[in-house]
Amino acid sequence: MYQNWRDLLFVHWEFPVDIIQKSLPSGLTVDTYDGKAYLGVVPFFMCNIRPRFCPAVPGISNFLEMNLRTYVYDKNGTPGVWFYSLDANQWLAVRVARNFFNLPYFDAIMSASKTLTIEYQVNRKGCSSDFDSRFRYSEQDELPSPEPGSFEYFLIERYYLFAVSRAGRIFSGKVYHTPYPLRAVDVDVVKEGAIALAGFKRPNRPPDHAVMSRGVNVDIYAIESIP
Repeated sequence: MYQNWRDLLFVHWEFPVDIIQKSLPSGLTVDTYDGKAYLGVVPFFMCNIRPRFCPAVPGISNFLEMNLRTYVYDKNGTPGVWFYSLDANQWLAVRVARNFFNLPYFDAIMSASKTLTIEYQVNRKGCSSDFDSRFRYSEQDELPSPEPGSFEYFLIERYYLFAVSRAGRIFSGKVYHTPYPLRAVDVDVVKEGAIALAGFKRPNRPPDHAVMSRGVNVDIYAIESIP
């Protein structure tokens, strides 16, 4: 598939390594930086989503998405992203991702406004408003590209995702894009409900790291079983 990811906010909190590890399926190991593990919430705008060599479809190809993630590596040592949840306000995308990519997508009521400040709100369908996620963020100065081995590179530049089938098999999928153009961000996390929905304790503090990007164009490859 071909996708455009736009106006991404990356907010991360440190969480105990053992807590993260217990939440992972067999076959994946928590990836750490300086011995620390992180949960990240990433709200953004999905644009021009389409199969390769097909045009975008009005009403289907543009929607909102927010994911809750951590960082892992598989038994072969390949680093990537493990998603606890991906909320979207496009019913077809939710069903395609669940059925063909084994990804934990959820239907959500979502809204976002873009002026100088982005106001972004997520309410997963069937869940109390106590579990809403709300963010206000605005871009600041441009940042240099993170160097491999740096903390920001560890958090941001990930090119594999992992998923688990109903039978418990681990799959991986490759994504390709140019490095994120990063900017400093002024962010107010009003609610971090996605973290609680995944069974973690709410951090109840500002993020330990926050950055944003205007976006990248992305190629998504088919998922494959890990040998």
